Formats: sequence, structure tokens, C-alpha cells
Amino acid sequence: MSIQFTNTLTRKKEAFVPLEPGKVKMYVCGPTVYNYIHIGNARPSIVFDTLRRYLTYRGFEVTFVQNITDVDDKLIRVANAEGISVKEVADRYMDAFNEDLRKLNVLPPDIQPRVMQTIPEIIQFIEGLIEKGYAYESEGDVYFRTGRFAEYGKLSHQPLDELQAGARVEINEKKENPLDFALWKSAKPGEVSWSSPWGEGRPGWHIECSAMALKFLGDQIDIHAGGTDLVFPHHENEIAQSECFTGKVFARYWLHNGMLNINNEKMSKSLGNFLLARDLINHYGGELIRFFMLQGHYRNPINFSDDLLEQAAGGLERIKTAYANLLHRLETARPEEPNGLAEEQAGIVQKLRERFIAEMDDDLNTANAITVVYDAAKEANLYMRNQNVGEQQLVQYRDLLVELTGVLGLQLEQTEGLLDSEIEALIEERTEARKSRNFARADEIRDLLSKKGILLEDTPQGVRWRRK
Repeated sequence: MSIQFTNTLTRKKEAFVPLEPGKVKMYVCGPTVYNYIHIGNARPSIVFDTLRRYLTYRGFEVTFVQNITDVDDKLIRVANAEGISVKEVADRYMDAFNEDLRKLNVLPPDIQPRVMQTIPEIIQFIEGLIEKGYAYESEGDVYFRTGRFAEYGKLSHQPLDELQAGARVEINEKKENPLDFALWKSAKPGEVSWSSPWGEGRPGWHIECSAMALKFLGDQIDIHAGGTDLVFPHHENEIAQSECFTGKVFARYWLHNGMLNINNEKMSKSLGNFLLARDLINHYGGELIRFFMLQGHYRNPINFSDDLLEQAAGGLERIKTAYANLLHRLETARPEEPNGLAEEQAGIVQKLRERFIAEMDDDLNTANAITVVYDAAKEANLYMRNQNVGEQQLVQYRDLLVELTGVLGLQLEQTEGLLDSEIEALIEERTEARKSRNFARADEIRDLLSKKGILLEDTPQGVRWRRK
């Protein structure tokens, strides 16, 4: 079976056929960097990083672009409140975003464009839309004429007349139509701005992605992805802008991940359940959060709770324990398989690999793919029940686990860090330091372990630890 994706545009599962054989052009919407990202923002980053890894695993050459929105009303408010520039705010939180993603083992994008670096291209794009009659200037602002694009609403599957009838928009006499959206906003006093043919101002939100995709990926792209909250209006408006500018289909496949709830409730500041990704990474570790996110199908909503994280931790530990046991048994394995099971074991390993590929081919079904990884760990454990085992068979299972978890962005192999015995010794020293009320030394040990990727949890039963 070929790779298939559920395309939001058609609402159908479709075979994936790239524009150019063997190559994939992929664009994923990034954050507006006015604050640290919340845990919901981390889901698309993890999901579509896994998609990128899988396409690469299947032999495609992937060009992955993810933008940074560094000009926005929220950024301006933060900058004014702190008495610093918008760029300083953006730099701070972009660095924090990239650091969070590194801890989640998300690969850096091939290209990470920023609005501030793309102003000339954005202005040129808007000029083109005006020339073609799809946009108009009004008192220093520029708006897109939604009524001129007959297919407006095709991504969200909402006819134009229904959108107009149900539009909840503020009254703006500058607009010809309430659904028209801003491509360029005239500058207000004290705002960051750039010179343009329409006066000082800055880009609207939607235009940046169209301009960046055109600049770095060309007229057409294979995959455009993001959260379901971006379908309308953001992605709908991207389609309108891009297709009116180029006269071509903008993106062939639109993929959207479901939202994340906290304890079965929508995450919001008003409910007091607004969780920053960095806080959860520091508490649970980035690898566990990534593993948890991939246990559900990307298109479905996912519920986040401490209990579910603990369950995921148990599952991840099963895989890691099997891997550790394989390494241990390799120390005494026989050069030749001693039980007459060489052919059988090779067949089991190959079938597991084929099952994993089939699940991932089927609309990136990471949930079922993880089940295959569990089965691989189970089969490895069953083989290791034999008193004597073959070196080649253990290597096959070891390499399979590394291969499949690697596609999912998990790391079984510890390339650096402390040995378990060293960790236990430091924890014992910290415990003694606390008993003697030497809290400075206790904190020093905790900080040292944290820097080495070790998380501590003080419980009534004693200190528990795990690797990030």
C-alpha cells in the first residue's frame, strides 16, 4: 500500500503523490513568539516532525519550512509593557521555542523564516494581488477581496454566502465586505512599521505564510500542516491569497492535528489549566511527552493528565527495558544461533518492520505503530527466554527497536550521561545532605542531575528518578 493521508481539503484519505518524484516540499505553521509555548503548541511540532522523519525513512528528500511570526499585536503589547523592542521580545521567545523543541527531540526546520526578514517579498506579493484586482487599498490598509475568489471556503467546507451570513466581525467601514481580511495594516503611533507603497505599516497575519512558502518552496507545495484551529480563517486565507497570486493550486495535501484537552477540559487561562510546554518538559522529560503525544492518532483530540502520562511512562519503560536486556544478553551471546531458530526469528523481525510501515503508511497512524514497537519488544523478550541465544538474532531485534523508535523520534541509545550507579550515589548523597540540613548541597546535586538529563521526584516512599 502507498502512503496515504486524510486531506482536509477533500475530506478523503488519498494516496500521497508528490509534485516531484522522490521529493517533498512541506510547510508547517510556527508560533507567534510573544510568550513561551503551551503544551498544545507542542503537539503539531511533534506530529509533523514525525511525519517528516517518516517520509525521510521512506526515501523522500524533504524540504521542511516552519515560519516564525515575529510581528503581531501581542508582540507589540509585550514590547511596550517591558519597554523593549518587538525584535527583542521575538528573539527571546523564538530561542525559547527552539530550545523546547530540542528537548522534545524535534528536528530543526531546514528553513525558519521570520516576518521581519520577509517584508520585501510580502510587499511584492500584496502589490501583485492589487494589480490582479484581488486586493484594494483603503486609508493606508490593504484588504483581500474574498468575493473575487469563487472557491473561498473550500478548505473549511463553508460556502461563501454562509460565511458572510454567519460572520462575527467587528464593523470596519474601510472594508468593502465584512469577510475581507487585512494584507497590510497602517501603522499606529509607537508601533513597529515599514515603508510601503501604501504608507508606513506592517503585514497582516495571513500574508506572511503565502509569501514565505512562495519564496522558499515555489508556486506549489506538497504538504501544508498545522492545528485544526488554523483551518479557518488562517489556512483558508492562505489558499485564497496564494491561488489568486499564482493561478495554481497552492498545496496538494492539507493535514491538521486535533486539539489537546487538559483533564477532559479545553485548555484556557480562565480555567487555570494553561500549561507551558517547558514546565511539563522539566517535570516529565521531553521524551515522555513526545511518546505520549504519539500514542493517539494525530487527527483526533487528545486528553492530557498526570495519570495518562504515568501510563505512557510505563509503556516507554517496557520498550527501554527490552532494549537494555538485549544489550545485556549480547555480552554472552553465541556467534551462531544455537536453537535452530535463525530463519524463524529473521522472519518475525521482517514482519514486524512491514507491519510498522503499513501502520505509518495509513495516515501516519503512530498509535498503531507504537503497538508494533510493543510487539517487537515482546518478541525480543520471548526469544531471550532461551538459555542460549544467537548474537545475530539479538542484533536484529536491537537494530529493529532503534530503527522504529528512531522514526518516532525516540532515543533508546544513551550517547552520554551518568550511569545508573552514579545517579544512585548522587541521590544518596543528596538525601544525606537534606537530613543534615545542608540544603545548598542538596540543591546543587539536584541541579547537577538536571543538567545531566535526570529528573528527581521526592515521594513519601523515597526519591524516584528518570531520564529526560
